[in-house]
Amino acid sequence: MENTARFAVIGGGSWGTALVKMLCENVDHLNWYVRGAETVEYLYEHKHNPRYLSSVEFDMSKLSISACINEAVEDAEIIIFAIPSAFLNDELAKLNIDISSRIIFSAIKGIVPETSLIVGEHFNNIYEIPLDNIGVITGPCHAEEVALEKLSYLTIACSDTKKAEFLASKLRSHYITCKTSDDIIGTEYAAVLKNIYAIAAGIAHGLGYGDNFQSVLMSNAIREMKRFIKKRHKMKRNINNSAYLGDLLVTGYSTFSRNRMFGNMLGKGYTVKSAMMEMNMVAEGYYATKSAFLLNDDAARIPIIEAVYNVLYVGKSAKKTFRKLSDQLD
Repeated sequence: MENTARFAVIGGGSWGTALVKMLCENVDHLNWYVRGAETVEYLYEHKHNPRYLSSVEFDMSKLSISACINEAVEDAEIIIFAIPSAFLNDELAKLNIDISSRIIFSAIKGIVPETSLIVGEHFNNIYEIPLDNIGVITGPCHAEEVALEKLSYLTIACSDTKKAEFLASKLRSHYITCKTSDDIIGTEYAAVLKNIYAIAAGIAHGLGYGDNFQSVLMSNAIREMKRFIKKRHKMKRNINNSAYLGDLLVTGYSTFSRNRMFGNMLGKGYTVKSAMMEMNMVAEGYYATKSAFLLNDDAARIPIIEAVYNVLYVGKSAKKTFRKLSDQLD
């Protein structure tokens, strides 16, 4: 792959902004798609995102920013998607450019609601992009710590390990460590599921459960994740590696976690609707919970996902649901 390959980042949220910051450390130029002409104008004038990670100042000579997704992807060989999964279908519908020959990396930690597919499978099935041209960017890594240049870790997964290593080389810096993996499906499902478990951790915290319960919850969550992923894609993997367990822990425990924050509000008595309205960012775990619950179809034992589903979509009491869940954990 040419070292001068052109990149495009799709998404102007916190994770999209963090990825642009990381890439700017190593590439001469990249395209960036953000929604809203006013955001584009603000970025060019003030050199930072007005809504997300506003402390990050960009070298504007390295960026071509557009509110038109077609302009952003037109000459890009590698396209990184970093928008909420709930909005992916609508954004892709705006494309009038054939992307079937492009290399796609997903930094989206969710399931596409319209197809109930993880993002990689969605691009493969709907857009006929070869699996060797699809990859995943996972953590454990919070955008807020990237902005602060605190040492952070990424896992880049692709069945073509050369493509994974190429992207890793463009993301590495003195504060970013990258590892590669060929478990594209497993790492992507792990990135989806950890958001559901983070909501569970938040609910438990909001209900007043302490550290002892949280540790048991996370211990059960990683085993539940292992069962779920094994049913979806059986291959040799170490579930204790950073892409699985590490990402689960940082999302479940960190104060930066929007999914934990969302769950904490529910545990404190907010309705699902009121919690979503108060949050400034999308909690991917909300959408992932329904998709994961329906996908499982009794294939694996998933008491934590079922508990979160019952609170979010059935309207059951968080207090009663988690009291019942506590008896199912070991």
